[in-house]
Amino acid sequence: MDTFLQQIINGLTLGSVYAIVALGYTMVYGIIQLINFAHGEVVMIGAMVAYSTIVALSGGTGLPPALVLASGVAAAIPVCMAVGYALERVAYRPLRHAPRLAPLITAIGLSIILQHLALIVWSRNPLPYPQIIATVTYQITATAGGATITNVQIAIIGGSLATMALLLFLVYRTKLGIAMRAVAQNQQVAGLMGIDINRVISLTFVIGAGLAAIAGVMVGSYYGIAHYQMGFILGLKAFSAAVLGGIGNLGGAMLGGLLLGIIEALGAGYVGDLTNLCNLSGWSTALAQRCAVDSNLTLFGSNYQDVFAFLVLIAVLVFRPSGLLGERVSDRA
Repeated sequence: MDTFLQQIINGLTLGSVYAIVALGYTMVYGIIQLINFAHGEVVMIGAMVAYSTIVALSGGTGLPPALVLASGVAAAIPVCMAVGYALERVAYRPLRHAPRLAPLITAIGLSIILQHLALIVWSRNPLPYPQIIATVTYQITATAGGATITNVQIAIIGGSLATMALLLFLVYRTKLGIAMRAVAQNQQVAGLMGIDINRVISLTFVIGAGLAAIAGVMVGSYYGIAHYQMGFILGLKAFSAAVLGGIGNLGGAMLGGLLLGIIEALGAGYVGDLTNLCNLSGWSTALAQRCAVDSNLTLFGSNYQDVFAFLVLIAVLVFRPSGLLGERVSDRA
């Protein structure tokens, strides 16, 4: 039971990150029916920018650790928002009325471009993420050596829930949210009603990129590592989570992310042997500590963990293509 409970906690932590990233996918798809496969790289850029900021501020500035981490987040969000806006304005807007294959190939190309730009700026080596806030472990079962949860896990889960709640408030309780839902329903009619379609679509990309920045900082802080390729697999898994929940549905993206994280954690804990990465030399001490806590769960290079996300994706596409909370699509005259 302790092992099961531990994997549930690990899965909720990982699933919270998937849910945040999946929201970016599902928002863009819900409005312009586009899968932005460069979204994972925006997550990576957020992690990298926060890394550079935290390293610069933690070197003898005397700032409190919490303020340094908050500064990293504050630096990552506008940079990612600018990247998201640039992607939409330069690459996707000219192809908005092109055949669907054109923007799809463009998204894949942008993903590769962003990876190599990050390679040039931050090098190809894994970067040890500064652990400026000490990890505190809390025992949640009476059994010695039983299930535990850390302050970092609590912060990730709580922060993700708060972010999701704010996004739902934005979409369902503000004028911008009304405009976004109107554009998602019918762009032509929304334009006739006075809604600036280009502005709404751009803001959707910007908001999704801001969520990606938060997810990037969460991943880097939790696993203690950042790498220019870290967004690729994470992005694919988050896309799988969006499909699992019902792409285009915000609630579905949240549910799909949490479920996928739990499925991966349970599968890795009971099926996969995921300790190989923890034994590799050259990784950060922080990552080794994370491996000591979550020896059955790691984001990078596992033997079996990555398989579960795509098995779930295949199963959903075969048996329920619309997802668990499939988007309601009405016939349009």
